Amino acid sequence: MKKIRIYVDTSVIGGCLDEEFAAESLALIQAARDGHFILLLSDLLAFELDPAPRAVQAVLDGLPEDALERVFSDDETARLRDAYLKARVVGPARAADAHHIAVATVAQADLLVSWNFKHIVHWDKIRLFNAVNLREGYPPVEIRSPREVV
Repeated sequence: MKKIRIYVDTSVIGGCLDEEFAAESLALIQAARDGHFILLLSDLLAFELDPAPRAVQAVLDGLPEDALERVFSDDETARLRDAYLKARVVGPARAADAHHIAVATVAQADLLVSWNFKHIVHWDKIRLFNAVNLREGYPPVEIRSPREVV
């Protein structure tokens, strides 16, 4: 059986150390550790985690290699990010959020998981991101919070 490939953004990793979000974030990481999911980790995530406290960076330590898949931003993801911005799905200040969606879309993630309810996990934003995806020739991307997954 094919494992579900889940793109996680920085809010999920940081959520592991946040009282409000820790239970579900840690459960998602543990499910990957137990072999239930494959976590897609992007170069954008690595860049955003670089200045984070060591405890946040350590969340992913010890995950088996078969629980992880590295995905990368490139010219294609930048074009899709720019299409989201041009369509005003989010404003220029949220370009990094749009880029996460673009990387997950291009990588054909089964699911993108985030705690960002204002700019990502919001019914209206999901609809708009997916409208752009369809217009640009990409499939819709499923976007959920960790609470909806574990």
